[in-house]
Amino acid sequence: MSGGDKLDFEIRPNPQPVPAADRAALLANPGFGRVFTDHMVTIRYAEGKGWYDARVEARAPIPMDPASAVLHYAQEIFEGLKAYHATDGAVTMFRPDANAARFAESARRMAMPALPEQAFLDSLRHLIEIDRAWLPTTAEGSLYLRPFMYASEVFLGVRPANEYLYLVIASPVESYFSGGVQPVNVWVSPTYTRAAPGGTGAAKCGGNYAASLAAQAEAIEHGCDQVVFLDAVQRRYVDELGGMNIFYVYDDGSLVTPPLGGTILPGITRESVMTLARQAGRTVLERPVSFDEWRTDAASGRLREVFACGTAAVITPIGQVRSPDGEFTIADGAPGEVTMGLRQNLVDIQRGRVADAHGWIHRIG
Repeated sequence: MSGGDKLDFEIRPNPQPVPAADRAALLANPGFGRVFTDHMVTIRYAEGKGWYDARVEARAPIPMDPASAVLHYAQEIFEGLKAYHATDGAVTMFRPDANAARFAESARRMAMPALPEQAFLDSLRHLIEIDRAWLPTTAEGSLYLRPFMYASEVFLGVRPANEYLYLVIASPVESYFSGGVQPVNVWVSPTYTRAAPGGTGAAKCGGNYAASLAAQAEAIEHGCDQVVFLDAVQRRYVDELGGMNIFYVYDDGSLVTPPLGGTILPGITRESVMTLARQAGRTVLERPVSFDEWRTDAASGRLREVFACGTAAVITPIGQVRSPDGEFTIADGAPGEVTMGLRQNLVDIQRGRVADAHGWIHRIG
């Protein structure tokens, strides 16, 4: 195998794939993240050897030694993106090159070797091609792709590992929220923060999400769908949701989103929304938004819409905001025109229903 940007993949078809009838039954109601395809990708890395042994093989449990470094020191990163059925019968991926670049940045922050971006893209293409029959054809259906990498070296010691395993698995999915596209309620946590300056907030590593789970449980206890985190320094400014970026839409048609600054994940959907909004002639600002400002502008009517965005849920309107100080509603609590217009525009591009003016779509067959 090559250690450079281009890896040769060995294709080992699953000798016992899920029968077609059983696959169809699973695809009838896959939910989100519970059903998986027949295959996975694996690539290994060793210090002094580089990346090697790239394979597409039957999806199976991973043998793991109890002393594997990831289990003790959490060197792990991941990505999430989707493949879609296009209107012309092709399969499309939305901005996988941006995921490849972010995966490399996450690796650098976590002191891990960066997988060459071409190898990342090739791994996705090979898995889609062999498991294409698992791609849902429904209006909201897609094939969710989960590339991830972890420290596989058998070693107990606090240092970067010398061996890593990269994998890709795939899951046919429907809407992230079970009720489909409708406003969600959010809880502004007074207790927990997601990331601090100098930390790992901008990396897509599992520890960030593990740290959000207690806050998410707090949100659910208060009847909310998602948690909103404030900054870790002043506890005043909005950072992001547990797994999504946030946007504010004002009465002059402008959009505002919190600046990245190293504590917020640089969402690919976030950046795409900013591009589409500007293309539509809207002003888009990246600036701090305090929780007090959010509440005051909602009360005055100046703030017309709020939405969250990310790969899994695409764009989701926010209807009600709750905190220990009370609750308030955004406008009439219904999905806003700007929110739903941006969502439709984005989905149409992803599924090949409108022209892609930005070169975002990667076609597979």
